Amino acid sequence: MTDPSKVIHVRNVGHEISENDLLQLFQPFGVITKLVMLRAKNQALIQMQDIPTAVNALQFYANVQPSIRGRNVYVQFSSHQELTTMDQNTQGRGDEPNRILLVTIHHMLYPITVDVLHQVFSPHGFVEKIVTFQKSAGFQALIQYQSRQNAVVARTALQGRNIYDGCCQLDIQFSNLDELQVNYNNERSRDFTNPNLPTEQKGRSSQPGYGEAGGMYGLQAAGRGVAFPQMANAAAIATAFGGGLPPGISGTNERCTVLVSNLNPDRIDEDKLFNLFSIYGNIVRIKLLRNKPDHALIQMGDGFQAELAVHFLKGALIFGKQLEVNFSKHPNITQGAETHEYVNSNLNRFNRNAAKNYRYCCSPTKMIHLSTLPLEITEEEIVSHLEEHGTILNTKLFEMNGKKQALVMFETEEQATEALVCKHATSLAGSIIRISFSQLQSI
Repeated sequence: MTDPSKVIHVRNVGHEISENDLLQLFQPFGVITKLVMLRAKNQALIQMQDIPTAVNALQFYANVQPSIRGRNVYVQFSSHQELTTMDQNTQGRGDEPNRILLVTIHHMLYPITVDVLHQVFSPHGFVEKIVTFQKSAGFQALIQYQSRQNAVVARTALQGRNIYDGCCQLDIQFSNLDELQVNYNNERSRDFTNPNLPTEQKGRSSQPGYGEAGGMYGLQAAGRGVAFPQMANAAAIATAFGGGLPPGISGTNERCTVLVSNLNPDRIDEDKLFNLFSIYGNIVRIKLLRNKPDHALIQMGDGFQAELAVHFLKGALIFGKQLEVNFSKHPNITQGAETHEYVNSNLNRFNRNAAKNYRYCCSPTKMIHLSTLPLEITEEEIVSHLEEHGTILNTKLFEMNGKKQALVMFETEEQATEALVCKHATSLAGSIIRISFSQLQSI
């Protein structure tokens, strides 16, 4: 019998089985530090963080037959004690220290941008350059530190960690490159030592699949004189949506104001509408129509944000009513006594880090994501704060980058939507909390 090893050998890995499938099979037992697919042999090698973790996994699967997509797979300890095999396309050399790191991201449920990577890696030293690209191994990035010691510290601290809870796992190796060449500062590459680089080659659009819309939105924003610094960042939009636009979104709408009807006039107000619609863009102003109490006008920051709101909120259920959301014939809402102004509100979500916020754009779901929570918060306090809005099926409290966050699953989408519109930007244990919809299906 093969001696215990932190490397697990998996057989009968069919072509339909992906890296993510294997990750999900073994992630419950601990951190996975490396994964090598041997497609020609229908096999895979998975390296766990340590031997006890691998032993736990194999003991479990000795009693439970592991199956992926209806296919039984067979697991045993590998004769290798450590994986050093490298994908030929990874530009990496493994364990020989170098100031440039090659990062592969497994189980990638959310888009990863240069800004996200910089936020993760910069606490460990000055990051000079970042380049991202797509290879056969998946989404990868090269990260160049000022010194080799910084890179060693970062790899030690971050190897096998998840960027987001339960996904986007970091597999970090030392690159064999001596210097990164960065030609453009945009969402795919960045030279932090040279902020004057162009964003793109002249005459080309800022992102594949986004066309010339970036320039259009820039002109729209400037023409209205509304100072939302990143609301028209086409590169951020395209990156957040995986390089293109969601199905059903044209990216060509120029109307900024939407008409919402079939509201529940007894329970809705401007601030609750703000909480819901601000998920999709910055809010300029909102007006409830007094002659039609179940109607409201909402002016978004730009035409693209208005299109997102119409697309994702049409038919949403809130306070027992199914919303009808359409573009208004009015280009904007005139200031007046009956309008509520939000143009200067610090609660507008897209004033900064637009790419991150576009990533949260989706139709209402049963799951909400809470952030900016106090460090000492408990799940019981969260449930007590939200339970008046419906049946809570599950909660999960976790920490990311030293900040407490939570997921809360309700029985229905309507209950989750009500919790969001009523409790976003409210105070919980002394902190103003932030709530978005989560696209995760379960906790």
